[in-house]
Amino acid sequence: MSESRDRARQELAFCESVLAKGGLTILTETLRDASDLSVWTHYPKDDVFDPQTGAQWFYHSHPADDPEGATEHGHFHCFVRPNGTSGPIHHLIAVGVDPYGKPLRLFTVNRWVVGDDWLAAEPTIALLERFDLHMPRPSYLVNRWLTAMIAAYEDEISALIHRRDTVLATHASGEIDAALDDRALEVISELRLE
Repeated sequence: MSESRDRARQELAFCESVLAKGGLTILTETLRDASDLSVWTHYPKDDVFDPQTGAQWFYHSHPADDPEGATEHGHFHCFVRPNGTSGPIHHLIAVGVDPYGKPLRLFTVNRWVVGDDWLAAEPTIALLERFDLHMPRPSYLVNRWLTAMIAAYEDEISALIHRRDTVLATHASGEIDAALDDRALEVISELRLE
């Protein structure tokens, strides 16, 4: 394991242990300001955005009857806006967590799911290092935890992004625009962490 991945895994453990001292988890900290939890609603309401790096994320939960909803409470969608809020937004990865905030899976989604500006694998992978959040709200520990998740699993996320492009290229007879808008294709590549 590389030194940077080792540091990232240490940061994951650190963030989780600091929260645990207060009886909290990544998920309870993410949702601490939510007065009412509604499925598919973004938490925090206006997403988290770091203007220096362009990193952005939001969390949403699943309905109870969703097949993933049985074990997965919801997931964090992680993006980068390389040119700031007025420029394009690129989805990097989603991190699914259980009701206690334990990571269950990493996965990529089709463009229609999050409405991002699609970018091929190599330029998307080049943006992974830009996902670095140093923002106090809604929680510095959650922001650092997500940053560490991306760093700790960079190789796996890169492979998922390559797999995403392979699936898209073969779907809909190779018509990439048709594949990107195909509602039958939602989760494109996935890695279970449990």
